[in-house]
Amino acid sequence: MSEFEERISEIRAFNRFYTRHVGGLNEGLLESSFSLAETRLLYELAHHDHLTSTDLVRELRLDPGYLSRLLKSFRDRGLVETTPAPEDGRKALIRLTESGRAAFAPLNARSRDEVAGYLGPMSESDQRRLVAAMATIRSVLDPVAPTVPTHLIRPHRPGDIGWVIHRHAVLYQEEYQWDGSFETLVAEIGAAFLKNFNPKDDCCWIAERDGFIAGSVFVVRADETTAKLRLLYVEPSARGAGLGRRLVEEAMRFARGAGYLRMTLWTNDVLTAARTIYQSCGFDLVDSTPHHSFGKDLVAQTWERDL
Repeated sequence: MSEFEERISEIRAFNRFYTRHVGGLNEGLLESSFSLAETRLLYELAHHDHLTSTDLVRELRLDPGYLSRLLKSFRDRGLVETTPAPEDGRKALIRLTESGRAAFAPLNARSRDEVAGYLGPMSESDQRRLVAAMATIRSVLDPVAPTVPTHLIRPHRPGDIGWVIHRHAVLYQEEYQWDGSFETLVAEIGAAFLKNFNPKDDCCWIAERDGFIAGSVFVVRADETTAKLRLLYVEPSARGAGLGRRLVEEAMRFARGAGYLRMTLWTNDVLTAARTIYQSCGFDLVDSTPHHSFGKDLVAQTWERDL
């Protein structure tokens, strides 16, 4: 079996596991008389006003004929009502009746309590891993996010530096085909940071969302008046929303508070997105030097700015 076929098999196995785990195969979901599809439809109607059949088909990806039968069943039970759309009387707006909202309320509460029951016995670390894994599945299968995600910027904690080293090694190999010597360099930087860490002079800011690390930046002491910015990175799924600039701005804010007068950084010319961030944050290019590192011919660059 090829590796691709093995992945297909694993995803199908997960689908079977999760459907069984949430009780999706039962005739009624959450100990109710409603099926999985009916419960999902109730949820959409409870959380959105002024929906049409077209909206529901698009959002739920249901066959129009099947949706029509579900809505007829709801109408027969007095759970939904329809009214003409004000802007176009040919369109019908669908909404829950008071009976419909009363039917949905216990379902919503049971769903919340069921998830709390899963999470309760888990450690804090396992809860974060689970939520992060689910966020990864959503972002990969549906990369067009409806809103710009909000990321928490926090100081590092145990385990973060190892993860940052790992992600640098993986991403730079995937995106630039840099060899293992780059991972060695990043590991040395990370180890030195942990060994010499002084919270008055140094910091590592971690960008996090739903327990998932989306980026990082480091500030370390170069000398009494100069801070060095290091290991800026942003996960591909978090790019395009200004997170890299936020991390650099947080690094500069820390450096000013620590009493540094200037900041310097070292990068390579192929890292165009990072260089754009540095320029937008007021850094000036002060040196360029060709070199062969990480299996590639590169041009090293030193950037500086006053704080």
